[in-house]
Amino acid sequence: MKLTLRVWRQKNTDAEGAMSTYEVDGISQDMSFLEMLDTLNEDLIVKGEDPVAFDHDCREGICGACSLVINGDAHGPERTTTCQLHMRSFKDGDTIDIEPWRASAFPVIKDLVVDRGALDRIIQAGGYITAPTGAAPEAHSTPVPKPDADFAFEHAECIGCGACVAACPNGAAMLFTSAKINHLNVLPQGAPERETRVLDMVAQMDDEGFGGCTLTGECATACPKGIPLFSITSMNKEWLRANRKVSR
Repeated sequence: MKLTLRVWRQKNTDAEGAMSTYEVDGISQDMSFLEMLDTLNEDLIVKGEDPVAFDHDCREGICGACSLVINGDAHGPERTTTCQLHMRSFKDGDTIDIEPWRASAFPVIKDLVVDRGALDRIIQAGGYITAPTGAAPEAHSTPVPKPDADFAFEHAECIGCGACVAACPNGAAMLFTSAKINHLNVLPQGAPERETRVLDMVAQMDDEGFGGCTLTGECATACPKGIPLFSITSMNKEWLRANRKVSR
């Protein structure tokens, strides 16, 4: 395959960025999208040019580091992570636009790499439980009803990639935050900090400068792990419940 790539290049956070055009040839349909970018960078290095900086780690669809907007879609045309997107999803001769996540809370570090530390700070605000140290408890010492366990597992699948933010026209982080809150709040282990968790994490989300949610649903459509849109509704109910309790 021969492709035309229009790639966002930006030297650093303070520099002006622009799209640069590159031609790549000899791309196999069996390559992943990141392997295609590796091929581009090998060509650039041979020519003495600066390779394109892009984020990646596991390349197994687990870590969520491979944050790219491809032809306007977070992670590309398939509902998967960028590292699991293969070039068979494109045709010979295609022009592909490649950009970083677009959100004020995700400043560009270089080229396609953004700082997603805002998501980490939301987790630090309350995405944990307080548990005594010592020997591990028996597996069945704290019974969890199966519906609650299924609900928790469904939300625990969130890998924190930030595709929901990139896809949202408002740059909201509601789907990410709700997944982390609902995962813990439904479990008995998370019950002691249930109210403070949702209040603190939502407050941190607002402080980070994410946009407001208008329930357009683009976040759930782009999520590679299929976190459902009703997760946001569940979080809103948790927030209202906690806010009423604290206000008494």
